[in-house]
Amino acid sequence: MTPDQKQTPMILALSLLALLLVAVTMGLSFAHALEFPGKLRLDEKTYRAVQAIYYPGFTIGGLIGEFGSMLVLSALLFLLSPGTPRFWWVAGTLGLMVGVHAIYWVVTHPVNSHWLKGTDLDGVSSMFFGWFASPDATWTHMRNVWEWSHVARAIVSFLGFLSMTLSIAR
Repeated sequence: MTPDQKQTPMILALSLLALLLVAVTMGLSFAHALEFPGKLRLDEKTYRAVQAIYYPGFTIGGLIGEFGSMLVLSALLFLLSPGTPRFWWVAGTLGLMVGVHAIYWVVTHPVNSHWLKGTDLDGVSSMFFGWFASPDATWTHMRNVWEWSHVARAIVSFLGFLSMTLSIAR
């Protein structure tokens, strides 16, 4: 009997939790991506006003979904037998979630930091958005970078969701 079979209830519970957390990440990314066509019609003043509504909720959701999924997926990999199909599907999911997270830090976060330079933020928000400030660029360039980064995150998180689903179904 393999460790996967001995710990089926725990592994199933962690797998379902991981799937839920990956779905949260995917949902947040898809929400941004689906707004893209409509937001292209906004002028700069309106666009910047709309952007300000995202930070509290999406920051909390991203923290729970992205960090949570990577932690749970790592724990799940520790419990699975290396080399099994389930192990590789979970490892693939973890790799994709790390990719989603990397897109945020390398592409999305610098734009957020740039846009929030003149905003009075307190505590953790001030520190978080102060990191990796983006160089000055036209607002349309920044908008396009920000919006396309969320399309990329939506695609990668969707692939992570499929991978995690296959790890449970197999």
